[in-house]
Amino acid sequence: MEKKEKIVYMCMSTDVIHGGHIAILNKAKKLGKLIIGVLSDEAVSSYKRFPLVPFEERKLLYQNIEGVYKVVEQKDLSYIENLKKYKPDYVVHGDNWKSGYQKPIREEVIEYLATYGGKLVEYPYSKEQKYQDIDDMMRGQLSLPNIRLQRLKRVLDMKGLITAMEAHSGLTGLIVEKTAVEEEKGGLKQFDAMWVSSLCDSTEKGKPDIELVDMTSRFRTIEDIMEVTTKPIIFDGDTGGLKEHFVYTVRSLERMGVSMVIIEDKIGLKKNSLFGTEVKQTQDEIENFCEKIRAGKAAQKGKDFMICARIESLILEAGMDDALKRAFAYVKAGADAIMIHSRKKDPAEIFEFVEKFRAKDKTTPIVVVPTSFNTVTEEEFKARGVNIVIYANQLIRAGFPAMQNVAKSILKNHRAKEVDDQCISIKEIITLIPEDY
Repeated sequence: MEKKEKIVYMCMSTDVIHGGHIAILNKAKKLGKLIIGVLSDEAVSSYKRFPLVPFEERKLLYQNIEGVYKVVEQKDLSYIENLKKYKPDYVVHGDNWKSGYQKPIREEVIEYLATYGGKLVEYPYSKEQKYQDIDDMMRGQLSLPNIRLQRLKRVLDMKGLITAMEAHSGLTGLIVEKTAVEEEKGGLKQFDAMWVSSLCDSTEKGKPDIELVDMTSRFRTIEDIMEVTTKPIIFDGDTGGLKEHFVYTVRSLERMGVSMVIIEDKIGLKKNSLFGTEVKQTQDEIENFCEKIRAGKAAQKGKDFMICARIESLILEAGMDDALKRAFAYVKAGADAIMIHSRKKDPAEIFEFVEKFRAKDKTTPIVVVPTSFNTVTEEEFKARGVNIVIYANQLIRAGFPAMQNVAKSILKNHRAKEVDDQCISIKEIITLIPEDY
């Protein structure tokens, strides 16, 4: 009786195949018929850098490697779906997942293979500097303006809901870029984008949030962040200013590589929305704001830059009907996304807006900033039809009391010893900041 050839399964995510990959692929092929599971774009971006080469192109890379029996999609970091489908005799992987965020995935693979007698084969992971240099080079590509600009739309299409954290300096940009937490089932959770807020930018400079900081200074903040990070940027454009000025803002942001600008439908001296009706704020006429949106869309050069219209109707207590009327008008004028805002802790009016908007418009992205209604989880927002969640000011709000407490302690104790445990070490700061960018 002819012996059945063994089935071998490997999962691959890379968008550049180098010598280290070829070596392990050759070893895997010797064990039997090799099936390669190519990780989806969403899965790759969830635990490592964003893939420069889209899934379909990466799949073609492996289909053209001699001796590969089959190439399939692996939708998640978990192997289970494909292991159940193909029942491989061997799963091949490098030995670099024995610890860290991939450890739970490895344990899940071992447990499932044991149910039918499959075996995990691990080979030493290549740590040669030349391969690290290739990965660093690919990571550097993500910081290029055209790549960064396109990325927000791609991630939004992939994930359905994305998160953005505010950054107001190069250092806070690095915190947003590098902060990640391990998830229980394996993989990493991290922020998808950065929010450059006028409130935080003004506060960092010790100035009031009344559009006092000019665009030249705000663009400098963007450049500081862009020099040391790769994630897409959403820019707080306040009211957008005069229509004639807004077109130049759009062109400048697009040229820099910013992915989206959000402008609010108010006129006059800007006041922070969370003051609501406590201070005098005037909402723009619908047609005037539509004209601003149309002018901005006409000014951009490519198709990837996004203009988001922020609706202040709920903030100014103009009512739900007014908010919805404006939303549909702004989308018709060309807005790529709608932001709905509220200063209430109860998210009911936000949920009502989303439900009624989604009844007529299934596709236009909805943006929320849950500063007040902060008990709602990202999962619930997504289930209701929200697409972008912006954490608009938490880093700057966390930093101020920490710095004040340290300053008070030094004054009180006449020395710095007591604040040591409240301060990050200089070594950790140096590690966070890249030597070359």
